[in-house]
Amino acid sequence: MLELGFKLVFAYLLGTLLGSLILGRLRGVDIRSMGSGNAGATNALRTQGKLFGLIVLIIDIAKGVVAVWWLPTAVLPGVGIDPALAREWLTVGCGFAVIIGHVYPVWFDFRGGKGAATVVGVMAALDLRLLLPLLASWFIVVALSGFVSLASILSTVALAIAVLVLEPNNVALCIFCATVALFVIFTHRSNIARMRAGKETRARQLWLFRPRAA
Repeated sequence: MLELGFKLVFAYLLGTLLGSLILGRLRGVDIRSMGSGNAGATNALRTQGKLFGLIVLIIDIAKGVVAVWWLPTAVLPGVGIDPALAREWLTVGCGFAVIIGHVYPVWFDFRGGKGAATVVGVMAALDLRLLLPLLASWFIVVALSGFVSLASILSTVALAIAVLVLEPNNVALCIFCATVALFVIFTHRSNIARMRAGKETRARQLWLFRPRAA
């Protein structure tokens, strides 16, 4: 139980290191008061420029990779390895904890991002094959609709379906991906409301069917 508790907390704290808010403080800005008010890479790109947005994206993906690729097997001083602890459940637990930390960071009044970029990092570390349905569906939805938020939602749903097809016997991974899809839908509830009201911002540079006069 010591290893489980410590590593889940560690993964959560790793997730709270939001690139947009850390870099924003160095620049003297808080992007949560700009644009959509979200502390993720998309809003960082829109409000602070391409380089800032790219660095934020890299940070948010990297912490997902570290939480899943390194942490579950790491032998930490004073913690050790619990032989009774199933590694597959610890791994997905750390993956979900780092996403929770990104969305609800204790250092930033529990106001973080939506978790999409960190999900990419987690999946890259869990199974590279699963990046294909995740990223392909994201790009397709953005190209067809222009909505990054809708792409983030539907890509996690596509991921959950892909896991059921490719790894139906991997119970831990199936439950994790289904939970992530539901959680991403929840974190994007305000975006869903804006889309229904016709007020959601579109990524016009990626939207193939944008009005030519726009």
